[in-house]
Amino acid sequence: MRRLLNCKVVYFVFVSLLGPWGRCMGSECGPGGSQSRAVWCAHSEGWTTLHTNCQQSERPSNQQSCFRVCDWHKELYDWQLGAWNQCVPVSMRNVGVPRPAVCTRGEEGIQTREVGCVHKSDGIPAEDAICEYFEPKPRLEQACLIPCPRDCVVSEFSPWTSCSKSCGMGLQNRLRWVLSPPLFGGSACPNLTEFRTCQPDPCEGEESLYSLRVGPWGPCIASPIRQARETREDRELKQERKAKDPETRELIKKKRTRNRQNRQGLKSWDLQVGYQTREVTCVHRSGSTTVLSHCNQQTLPVTYQACVIPKDCEVTEWLDWSACSKECYDLNGRKGQRTRTRQVKQFSVGGGAECPELDESEPCSPQGEGIPPCIVYNWRTTEWSDCRVDVLLSQQDRRRSNQTGLCGGGVQTREVYCVQAPTETSSNLSSLKNKDALRPVNSDLCLGVSPNTTQLCHIPCPVECDVSSWSAWGPCTFENCQDQSTKKGFKLRKRKIMNEPTGGTGNCPHLTEAIPCEEPSCYEWLLVKLEECVPDNDKACGPGTQNPQVQCINSDGEYVDRQLCRDAILPMPMLCEVPCPKDCVLSPWTSWSLCSNTCSGKNSEGKQTRSRSILAYNAGDGRVFTNIKPLLYSFSTKMMWIELVFKLQENLSICTCCFTVFICRCPESLRPDTVRPCLLPCKRDCIVTPYSDWTPCPSTCQTGGAVKKKQSRKRIIIQLPVNGGQDCPEVLFQEKECDASSACSGYRWKTHKWRRCQLVPWAIRQDSPGAQETCGPGLQARAVSCKKLDGGPADVAACLKFAGPMPQLTQSCQLPCQDDCQLTTWSKFSSCAADCVGVRTRKRTLVGKSKKREQCKNTQMYPLSETQYCPCNKYNAQPVGNWSDCILPEGGRVEGLLGMKVQGDIKECGQGYRFQAMVCYDQDNRLVETSRCNSHGYIEEACIIPCPSDCKLSEWSNWSRCSKSCGSGVKVRSKWLREKPYNGGRPCPKLDHVNQVYEVVPCLSDCSQYVWVAEPWSVWKVSNVDLKENCGEGVQTRKVRCMQNTVDGPSDLVEDYLCDPEEMPLGARESKLPCPGDCVLTDWGPWSQCLLPCNVNSTRQRTASPIRQPGEGKQCPSTTEKETCTLNTNCFHYSYNITATNQHIRMIPEGTCDTEDWSNGKLWRRRTVIQASQGDGRPCFSQLEQWKPCPVKPCYSWRYSTWSPCRSEGARCGEGLRFRNVSCFVSDGSGKDPGSMVDEELCGDLEQTVDEDKQIILQESCTVPCPGECYLTDWTVWSPCQLSCISGDDLGFGSMQVRSRAVLAQEPENLLQCPEQEWEARPCTEGQCYEYKWMTGPWKGSSRQVWCQRSDGLNVTGGCLLTSEPVSDRSCDPACDKLRSYCTEAGVCGCEEGYTEVITSDGMLDQCTVIPVLEIPTAGDSKADVKTIRALNPTQPSANLPGRSGRTWFLQPFGPDGKLKTWVYGVAAGAFVLLVFIVSMTYLACKKPKKPQRRQMNNRLKPLTLAYDGDADM
Repeated sequence: MRRLLNCKVVYFVFVSLLGPWGRCMGSECGPGGSQSRAVWCAHSEGWTTLHTNCQQSERPSNQQSCFRVCDWHKELYDWQLGAWNQCVPVSMRNVGVPRPAVCTRGEEGIQTREVGCVHKSDGIPAEDAICEYFEPKPRLEQACLIPCPRDCVVSEFSPWTSCSKSCGMGLQNRLRWVLSPPLFGGSACPNLTEFRTCQPDPCEGEESLYSLRVGPWGPCIASPIRQARETREDRELKQERKAKDPETRELIKKKRTRNRQNRQGLKSWDLQVGYQTREVTCVHRSGSTTVLSHCNQQTLPVTYQACVIPKDCEVTEWLDWSACSKECYDLNGRKGQRTRTRQVKQFSVGGGAECPELDESEPCSPQGEGIPPCIVYNWRTTEWSDCRVDVLLSQQDRRRSNQTGLCGGGVQTREVYCVQAPTETSSNLSSLKNKDALRPVNSDLCLGVSPNTTQLCHIPCPVECDVSSWSAWGPCTFENCQDQSTKKGFKLRKRKIMNEPTGGTGNCPHLTEAIPCEEPSCYEWLLVKLEECVPDNDKACGPGTQNPQVQCINSDGEYVDRQLCRDAILPMPMLCEVPCPKDCVLSPWTSWSLCSNTCSGKNSEGKQTRSRSILAYNAGDGRVFTNIKPLLYSFSTKMMWIELVFKLQENLSICTCCFTVFICRCPESLRPDTVRPCLLPCKRDCIVTPYSDWTPCPSTCQTGGAVKKKQSRKRIIIQLPVNGGQDCPEVLFQEKECDASSACSGYRWKTHKWRRCQLVPWAIRQDSPGAQETCGPGLQARAVSCKKLDGGPADVAACLKFAGPMPQLTQSCQLPCQDDCQLTTWSKFSSCAADCVGVRTRKRTLVGKSKKREQCKNTQMYPLSETQYCPCNKYNAQPVGNWSDCILPEGGRVEGLLGMKVQGDIKECGQGYRFQAMVCYDQDNRLVETSRCNSHGYIEEACIIPCPSDCKLSEWSNWSRCSKSCGSGVKVRSKWLREKPYNGGRPCPKLDHVNQVYEVVPCLSDCSQYVWVAEPWSVWKVSNVDLKENCGEGVQTRKVRCMQNTVDGPSDLVEDYLCDPEEMPLGARESKLPCPGDCVLTDWGPWSQCLLPCNVNSTRQRTASPIRQPGEGKQCPSTTEKETCTLNTNCFHYSYNITATNQHIRMIPEGTCDTEDWSNGKLWRRRTVIQASQGDGRPCFSQLEQWKPCPVKPCYSWRYSTWSPCRSEGARCGEGLRFRNVSCFVSDGSGKDPGSMVDEELCGDLEQTVDEDKQIILQESCTVPCPGECYLTDWTVWSPCQLSCISGDDLGFGSMQVRSRAVLAQEPENLLQCPEQEWEARPCTEGQCYEYKWMTGPWKGSSRQVWCQRSDGLNVTGGCLLTSEPVSDRSCDPACDKLRSYCTEAGVCGCEEGYTEVITSDGMLDQCTVIPVLEIPTAGDSKADVKTIRALNPTQPSANLPGRSGRTWFLQPFGPDGKLKTWVYGVAAGAFVLLVFIVSMTYLACKKPKKPQRRQMNNRLKPLTLAYDGDADM
């Protein structure tokens, strides 16, 4: 048997992997470099193998040539950025990303662009690596937003136009216009026109089918005569050159000069009069053209007219730039200007291209060497004035304005002015004397923000001298240690000043007192401290000694050399003991108490005590200290101590002794000085700046005629005099009349006479009627020149720039024919004898042969006189607008120091005036000057601005007694309310329920009269008593008594309230009594002081020191305890509360009139708050601005009249003209008043411009549509700017506005020939957001009206989302065809009133059946008022059935499905319950009652009487 072995072949796939290219290397810059990369062989799974496993023939190259970039290539290569492509939705680029079903704000997209490295000079592409060497490659993609599609929005249709024909079949049109164009792929605009046929009446005769139409005028071409003349002139010029005879040359030259003079003024215009023609055709109403004979018209329109051959404006080349207007160098200042101009060689005529700008300017800086630096101007300020509190107080109470001892918050002022900066700055006073550096100049020359002119300041309130308590008496020392001959000395005690009083320490009380003593010494040892207790024999605990640390001091307490104390007694070491861990621990000795007896008892002995307490008990073999009783020291009073106290008063050089029984003297070393140095203030003179330059005189050519005839100059006080210095000059401002100015330089146009009327050449008009005569329409020209106002000649460019538009150069003219009637121009109207009386006339006459022609004598066609009534000028005045604010009269302000305004002196209340504007009309109700009505333009009426009344309180009551008889307390005084504030007065402070306010101040009563006396602490009472170890939590107590203090010490016991409760020592304390072996600490020391002002981040601490060291394994607790500083708990901070009133700056002067609405045209003045109210300060005046109406003046302006209807001369349709006039109108300037036309003389001073456009256009071409022609309407006005918004938020795509043209048709047969409707949009600024929402009307049957409305109330088509459109039709399907059925609002079939629905199993209406009627009569009605309950729709209004009055109520027990309704079951259950109740009550009423049982023990019932006789068992 053979076994088959299968051979399995395994294939391995190896690929070559490439690394990144390395840096380009080479010896030279440019394309000669090379770069390399790594190439290795790898398995398809990623692991690396030998190179032989890969195909060597397919191995990629590991080297290539490259472009080696150097630094200087940056100037040759740069990135070229392409334009961003169209935004593509992300869903289209990423497969699987769904597009949003509903677009809200837009769809996210991505747009790309091309970016490449190119050569700058020629744009040839280069390798990206070159540009990447200098900067990274710009991004190729960016996120974008594709807006939601915006459909076109159009308006509602206009009403139907009249029928296009008066008889026969015509068309009516109604139009609408585009409000918002389609954006971002929205739906296109619908048809803007709707048509419908109409037929007013049948035509009686044959309807006209043909119309004569004229075409547009062709281009203006030169006449053959002109061309022949030019040929002749060329020929004469050649003859002149050929002529050898001088006389012949002279004749030809004179002829040419004469012809040139005849054309004077036309050299810059080169007017050439030519002609133009137009075509006249006959058209059928279908639009086809036919022969002229079909148009039965007697005379054909003119087909030719004279014209001016158009020529574009030609200008010369630019002249050289002018010198820079700035002649100095300033790096950061304003730049100068330089200009250049060009001249006009040929002005625009005949509608040619207008001239470009003839001059231009650009900023410049002077160039070259040796240019001086510009003068620099800086702001300078005067010194701050003294801090003034009365400025604030004067607004509150005039009586307080003269107080001198004011302190607290105030205001300082100074003046700011502009000066020329000095070339060399110096800090000494000599710079103040530099006149150029101090001379004020125009403030406009200083750049930057000017410094402040006011600032808040503070006047420190006076501080009384505060001294410390007396120190202890010092050692007995000699008065003079240099002289120790006397045996008497003095003891001194001192105190020091605790604060810095106002005015220095001269007003403080004496700081040193002395008493005599025996055995004086100049030097003694001072015990600084005792060192730690050191046990004897180097033990850890037990008896030991404390070595004193001493320092040698003199009589003043100063440290001196220790050798000086060699004769003094050196303090000895003290015995001490260091407790062992099991020893008893005692506290240190307390201070000695006062003597128990006074010196008044001669023979009695007093006692002093001191004590110490047990801090820890002993244990085991620990030592016990038994001597813990108070030590008693006795003093005999037989020897009385007498202390003589000498008080040194520094302000008096005398010595006083406290006891007059002794003769005493003061130490000479303590005698105060009788002479002290002082600072004598120097005088300081007033310093003022030099006068500024005179302000320039205004030009007399100012527009509006506002001519100022005075000039002024000023100087400013920069230093006020003090200490008797030279006073300031009184005159700081000067004014003088301006000199007479010369005539203003200006320009005006001068027009010359019109030339003769030039007709169309005879060769062109020879075929027209009357061509044999030299008559008909033509064109005439005139010369225009530029003149100065003084009459001198000027360049035409100056008039173009300063004199307005150029006058008309040509006009149409008419040469009369033989049969024409010629008349003179109208004369002026005759004068009137008086207004409103008689008439005035004007006349004209016939000229030449016209006098003999009969047709010219027809006065109806050619009237020779006109008559009109004399003008009747009657005027009436009327008030208009509202009353102004009540304005106080000017002049109530007083100038303060340094020329500043004293705010407190501004009058804020009192009697003022309010104004109402007056308007004057003539008899035609046209606005005229108010002076015609003998009015100055206002009605004035007195008014009152109520003055603010502050809160008025009574005077302060007397201070109460101090709340504490000893120590710190408070005393109180009060005020009560007398009058509440009104009209913005200073508010009341916070009052209590009885309208009183209190002031509480601390007080300190003398505590030396009563003192607290504390007995020693008792023995510890341990709470948890342990018989083995007497330790743990415990309590110590002591008695604290209040005793009367005398000179001999505490004597008698008094009540506790007489002593200061804040200083009362503790009567009990809880602590832990250490156990044997525990660490024992001393009592806690006093708390350290909290840092002021109080801050929650600061702490205070107290410390204790160990007395007994702990045993093994135990540690001492912390020897430092900290707590947070809390305001008014353990930290107290006192400060003054400064109250300030408000302050206003002076009113800004009145500005120009705001003429947005003439009845509301207002003059405003405003002020701002400098300092807001603080604390109880007076609030600001609420009125920060005032207004009064502007005087109503007539506003004259040039306006266009409306365009006349388009007329095609001599034809029924075709190209024509429409005209308008420009007239003078008067209005009130509101923009709402259409105005009235007045005589043009009233606008004589105004430049003839309409809406700021100097180009006056009085005629324009138009088109008259032929009958049956379909055409476009005129463009609508531009719609308002509209933003692309969502919920009122701008999406940032800018604003758009649109206009449109609709189609108008006249014949139904020509609708297919109508042009396409047009609309165009343009970007705009300051658009507004519009929202669109669906609106619905009431239901009428099964339908209602649904429309879209814009947020401004305009009904539109488009804009609303079609997906959210409400239903407009509620028709039922299938139809409600059953008897007595109808379609309800829910879209289902229901039954009429009085019928109930019978529904089939599939929910459809089967039939309507009559329901039974339950009539329920109502009170006051003779008939039954029948009510109906409808089961299907209770809200459906019901109509009364015929023949039945009142209301009906139908009970329907069955529902639409034929089943009983729920309320039927409820009524049945209620009836059942009622029946059960009635049966039960009947049974109870008819049941016989039971007989009561009698008691056997007593048949009589006695009343029960309860009485208490005192027995306990009751």
